[in-house]
Amino acid sequence: MNPAQNNSVPTNSALNLVNVTLEYPDGDGTLKALDEVSLKVRPGEFVSLIGPSGSGKSSLLAVAATLVRPSAGLVLIDGQDAGSLSDAGRTALRRDRIGIIFQQPNLLPSLTAVEQLVITQRLRGGTARQAAERATELLDLVGLAQSLSKRPHQLSGGQRQRVNIARALMGSPAVLLVDEPTAALDHERSDAIVRLLRQVTDEFGVATVMVTHDTHFVALTDAVANMRDGRLSAAAAPDRRLSAAAPRLG
Repeated sequence: MNPAQNNSVPTNSALNLVNVTLEYPDGDGTLKALDEVSLKVRPGEFVSLIGPSGSGKSSLLAVAATLVRPSAGLVLIDGQDAGSLSDAGRTALRRDRIGIIFQQPNLLPSLTAVEQLVITQRLRGGTARQAAERATELLDLVGLAQSLSKRPHQLSGGQRQRVNIARALMGSPAVLLVDEPTAALDHERSDAIVRLLRQVTDEFGVATVMVTHDTHFVALTDAVANMRDGRLSAAAAPDRRLSAAAPRLG
């Protein structure tokens, strides 16, 4: 994994951003949200992305999620060049190979935990029974086996975020993009959520990128990269002493 500048196109990574630039009109000029950013994350690797507000973190996630086309550079998801695809092709790639975990779970209030997952899987095809079986397995994995029939208002903030994580895994993604998953949680629940992301990264072999403002939890990731003024620094190994000091899941 090497979020430093790199002109080569790696072939063994689930997520590759190669010299990506993203510019927006800004009055008479342009605003450069991303400035020749390169990021490589292999299956089973967990990268945390930190930096001040306005540094480009959200723009990087949007480009990696194929929600925004960059002005220049390559975006490769599981070896597929997203820039070569039509809008429909990018939608299919995002649906099948990318899991997105937003800061707010955005669960549908009328649906139970298992229904939140089933409805997303049904959009991919397959039978309702297959979708329900996978949803049940994933909710069990994230610790919600006893909450399958509960609706969002019956779940805690941490439980809702666990449903959010399980939902992102329904399509067996190659890449998991996570935007501030602990912003609305207390320290104990935040620790549990990041440890869960560590677990699913390992067990599912996904390439995970997590934007976070809480540097305490970067110790649970494989590498830390810093965004500033649209540029991405080379990754550094996190301080494992922080990880050892953090409370463990029971």
